[in-house]
Amino acid sequence: MSPDDNRNDGLFGGSGETRTRLPEGEGGGDDVYGGMRRSPRGGRTSSRSLVTVVGVVVLLIAAIAFANRGGDDSSSGRDDGDKAAASPTAASGTKPVGGKTGGIASGFAKTKQGAESAAANFAVPLGSAEMFDKNKRNAILNTVMAPSSVAKFQTELDKAYTAPFFKNVGLNEDGSTPSGYQFISRTTPVGTKVTAFSEGKATVEVWCSGLLGLAGEKSTKPVTNSWFTLTMELAWIDGDWKAVTHSQKDGPAPVPGDDRASNSDEIAKAVEGYGGFTYAR
Repeated sequence: MSPDDNRNDGLFGGSGETRTRLPEGEGGGDDVYGGMRRSPRGGRTSSRSLVTVVGVVVLLIAAIAFANRGGDDSSSGRDDGDKAAASPTAASGTKPVGGKTGGIASGFAKTKQGAESAAANFAVPLGSAEMFDKNKRNAILNTVMAPSSVAKFQTELDKAYTAPFFKNVGLNEDGSTPSGYQFISRTTPVGTKVTAFSEGKATVEVWCSGLLGLAGEKSTKPVTNSWFTLTMELAWIDGDWKAVTHSQKDGPAPVPGDDRASNSDEIAKAVEGYGGFTYAR
């Protein structure tokens, strides 16, 4: 994307499935959010009711089948890796990292799963509001990027984060947030996929959902949702994965639902009140 877009293509976020765990507790006129509601599609309410009923029935059948297994534990000998292979949404059994560098998860395993976890955790700060502050942005780059790539990305991002770009997302020309508003930029990884892996190198795609906008009454840049995929090339450097380069493309995006849009105060409080996660495959 260009600086005229809400997110810069290849610069920041703004298939195996990834699971998240370990929440880390860490946010005057008509409100532009209030009253916004997508057009209802025919049969949506009744369809949802039907899906709910079917879902309950399926759960009951599954529970009965499980209970009727009795003492059959023939499958108990499989390890966690086998279970994960049988279902892409199953937990891998690999514990998430315990370390952090600059508030960002670090100390990943030198495995495909370790590379996936690293890419997912790197996507979060690269798509955060901190990227709009030069000092915080440089700190993030120094933490997640390979040393040989830091200078290149600092230069590219300094050129991208300009006064016109800040204005385009609702900020002041110096990148600060206008008084009475809260700027929100948040990335949530949905899934990861390793597309290449060799000794000390990995290419990982991270499917993400993002929030971007200005929360506050009379905001002309309300917080909106987007879907995009980041591709990161990682290298094993000094005992951990680091991003050598990364790029971004739009989608895949699901069909929007008909949920009522929350008002700006609800959005701001949600971002402030709900902390992030350490992502593990």
